[in-house]
Amino acid sequence: MTADKKPETDIYTRRESEARSYCRSFPVEFTTARNATLTGADGRAYTDFLAGCSSLNYGHNDPDMKAALVEHISSDGITHALDMHTAPKAAFLETFERLILRPRGMDHKVMMTGPTGTNAVEAAMKLARKVTGRETIIAFSNGFHGMTMGALAATGNAGKRGGGGMSLHGVVRMPFEGAIEGVDSLAYIRAMLDNPSGGIDAPAAFLIEPVQGEGGLNAASPEFLRGIAALAREHGALLIADDIQAGIGRTGAFFSFEGMGLEPDLIPLAKSLSGFGLPFAALLIRPELDIWKPAEHNGTFRGNTHAFVTARVALEKFWTDDTFQKQTEAKAAVLTERLKRIAAMVPGARVKGRGMMQGVDVGSGTLAADICARCFARGLIIETSGAHDEVVKVLAPLTIPQAQFEAGLDTIEAAVQDALADTTRIAAE
Repeated sequence: MTADKKPETDIYTRRESEARSYCRSFPVEFTTARNATLTGADGRAYTDFLAGCSSLNYGHNDPDMKAALVEHISSDGITHALDMHTAPKAAFLETFERLILRPRGMDHKVMMTGPTGTNAVEAAMKLARKVTGRETIIAFSNGFHGMTMGALAATGNAGKRGGGGMSLHGVVRMPFEGAIEGVDSLAYIRAMLDNPSGGIDAPAAFLIEPVQGEGGLNAASPEFLRGIAALAREHGALLIADDIQAGIGRTGAFFSFEGMGLEPDLIPLAKSLSGFGLPFAALLIRPELDIWKPAEHNGTFRGNTHAFVTARVALEKFWTDDTFQKQTEAKAAVLTERLKRIAAMVPGARVKGRGMMQGVDVGSGTLAADICARCFARGLIIETSGAHDEVVKVLAPLTIPQAQFEAGLDTIEAAVQDALADTTRIAAE
């Protein structure tokens, strides 16, 4: 039963905008959550393989982050400060510098944007244009970068773009790696840019997700990413690596592009940056590119003091050494093997993605939706992605207990078996 079929007395159906989305797939009122488990009002427990679309990489209500936040609130700590100085902000920046930037040889400035990923992308696009004096941003097929108008122009999904209600401009779309069968995307892009009659104005930046989340878990190879970086340098453009969904440990390392010989100029971050599911987005900027004038890009909620508190605890708890990364990589190996087994059940299916950001392309949005619905009926929350919603996408919290993780994968396998059996039965009737 979907949320829209509830009685008209239901407050969500009666009063909430038609823009609501996930609740239509998961028509349950959730009351509590801990790590990878959500509990409904009826007391039923659900395993979370969605994790706030990768906003909850450390699970729901981490006890250490919660304790620090409660202490901060109980002591009348600052809640809202615009971009003024606060002890929690200083502690976050110092910890981020010590545990993330310096060990990776990065010297990026941290720009506090509005609280959402789309705002970090907007800031990156604006700054690239300001630095270069150019307008054109090169984005990629199947990319998703946000829902505000600038970021939406760089987003490929027709349904999302249609919600803009006006023409979207300033972006040229190029094929992501493997987007067109038999076509070398990198060679194609190079040829278009090198051709003075190619019709592409000199770009301000290349905007790319190292792993496309909403676009179907398309993972760019190191060679492709290095090739795009080289093209950016050759053409005087900046490289923007959108790590909003793929970053903060989702693919294993803190950044999804680590170990690839990549040095992005601008890195939008959000989602799991706060560690606790609190709104928090930032843009990492190479120092020489930080040419903003004061308040040239601002916002009432640029920086979230509560998120500074939990983000600092998350960094100290999970990134002081490589233990957490190794645990994530071990789970990712299990995920790959299990998804290969599941893919083998579906003719033509294939595993996509990287790290703990993987799924199975079952070739049909109808089949993928059926599988996810059957998973939900069994107590597993999981969603689809891809141009046709054809990918069953696993985004479990990185902290999920191993037994619960494997039980969730068992649920997917059982759902696939049942969906295929029903398809075969219906075809035979």
